[in-house]
Amino acid sequence: MGKGIAFKDGLKKWSEKTGENASEATVIKLNGWIPSIDKLDASLSTLTNCEKLSLSTNMIDKLTNLNTLSKVKILSVGRNNLKSLNGVEGISETLEELWASYNNIDKLKAAASLKNLRVLYLSNNNLKDVNELKHLAELPKLEDLVLKGCPIESTLGENYRSKVAEIIPHLKKLDGTSLISSEPAEEEEES
Repeated sequence: MGKGIAFKDGLKKWSEKTGENASEATVIKLNGWIPSIDKLDASLSTLTNCEKLSLSTNMIDKLTNLNTLSKVKILSVGRNNLKSLNGVEGISETLEELWASYNNIDKLKAAASLKNLRVLYLSNNNLKDVNELKHLAELPKLEDLVLKGCPIESTLGENYRSKVAEIIPHLKKLDGTSLISSEPAEEEEES
């Protein structure tokens, strides 16, 4: 496998291709670059207006330099080489959605800092330890979680959905399906 490129080089290619100024853009998509982006560098600080940053399908193995992204609400880092979410703490004040499916993530401690996070997509990662879900229970606004394809499904067995809902009681949606029952709370007794 060939060596990847740094974020600054991908960003330069993006600006040339789109004709947009990165410091003014609110949406930046650097998905599947060839050669792939393998390193996030200090040039992230130039994205002063970016609200959605999409870096999926690259070779990024660490989330670094995110603390300079003062407006990012949506971060897409699916299909990379991430082993953890370390580094997301730098955008804990603004991040509302984190799309990180198809990586090698098995630890969620760093996610506990994301107090405004509403959506977390983690399908097809290496998450097995039920205790890692307790970090997500600390996120007051988390309502939509995807864990499909993670070993934790097997770990929790056939009561997977109810066990996740028990650990994260404020969760509304798991793996794309509502956790909120549409049935009435109490059924009236027939006379």
